[in-house]
Amino acid sequence: MKVNDLTLTNFNQRKFNVHTYILGSIGELVTPRHPLAIIVPGGSFDHLSQRESEPVALAFNNCGFNSVVMEYNLVQDEGDIYPDAGLDVLTTVKYFRNHAQEYQIDPNKIVTIGFSAGGHVTSFANSMANSLKYQKEFGFKSEEVLPNKTILGYPLINLTKIGFDIPEDEQDKVPQDEFIKDSSLGVTTNTPATFIFHAWDDPVVLVTNTFEYAEALHDNKVPCEVHIFNRGGHGFSLARKDMVVKGREWQENPHAAHWFELAQEWLTSEWQ
Repeated sequence: MKVNDLTLTNFNQRKFNVHTYILGSIGELVTPRHPLAIIVPGGSFDHLSQRESEPVALAFNNCGFNSVVMEYNLVQDEGDIYPDAGLDVLTTVKYFRNHAQEYQIDPNKIVTIGFSAGGHVTSFANSMANSLKYQKEFGFKSEEVLPNKTILGYPLINLTKIGFDIPEDEQDKVPQDEFIKDSSLGVTTNTPATFIFHAWDDPVVLVTNTFEYAEALHDNKVPCEVHIFNRGGHGFSLARKDMVVKGREWQENPHAAHWFELAQEWLTSEWQ
């Protein structure tokens, strides 16, 4: 495997970093080109969760994917989070689709995977890709930047559907544009087929986020599979024993860990 760091420039001329995990070439493979997983970690918009970054990339590598972990701008960075965070996703999709041969990627099998806050970035990027307003403003075409499938893990969809009050001194960081605030408003018939998993008892990103997004997908006849686990809290990532933070033993959850296997089965059925 080749591990490398890239610096890309998005459609708004902002630079951001991408970490690549590219499988080696095996000439005898029946399908020599790999699907690509673009991982967008969560982290409450003030950091990027390491548990939702490289370990997830390596898990996808183990299933035959090439994978990348994408960084995006946070609240402490210069400028606003949006639209740039969404543009980072679209730029990443376009870059690897354009360089599919170099990275041995199937350009028709690009999957974006967003966790928590990264779920908002990922789902909003899909909204941007299909928006004539953003296409005109930033000069891209939907078919260039839209992923083929999307996976969302305990995703933040509506910035108002959280399990705590936003402090008054941070209220100005919440976008006022409803199209940005609630990414379900941007769902169209062209939104990629989507797989969602969430925990019923999530105290941070309320499970109603998933309900709202799934309803929007249903209303637009977008294929969708949803798994709600009875418990799991928030931020369980792969839910494996080796992914548990000290003092958060609940993060080991063999039942919720099934999301990864289920997502692989879903992708296989979607691509047949």
